[in-house]
Amino acid sequence: MVNKGSGAGGGSGPTAAAAAAALQKQKAFLQRVETDITSVVDSFTQIVNVARVSDPPVKNSQEAHMMEMRASRMVQAADSLLKLVSELKQTSIFSGFASLNDRVEQRIEEFDQEAEKSNRLLAIIADAVSASLKELESHYYSSAQRFTLDF
Repeated sequence: MVNKGSGAGGGSGPTAAAAAAALQKQKAFLQRVETDITSVVDSFTQIVNVARVSDPPVKNSQEAHMMEMRASRMVQAADSLLKLVSELKQTSIFSGFASLNDRVEQRIEEFDQEAEKSNRLLAIIADAVSASLKELESHYYSSAQRFTLDF
């Protein structure tokens, strides 16, 4: 059984595997952010460098094509950053649900333990009542008053 809580009233902490997975996911997000931002900055720098006006018309058309290609890369990188933001929002929402589910599971375990405790207590009470009833029956059936009450 997995220990999810630290006692009465304590918050539940992530397991080692969940912490490692969260760390790995964070590293992947940071790497994506770094890659996308680097791509945007590099593309912008290249667009600015290519934007210089030059005399030969062939070179201008090549530069225009380079600018379009770099602008396209910037759009792709920006789109990737937007998707990353969306993923982070979803992760935040779902991790909230996960912690809520963990808390619900912890409460279910607590209630199950209370139910088991109550069942044990009821079994003890039932045994005590049964023993007392048998004792009372034996006294009743062996008493002289039994014969006076029976008609």
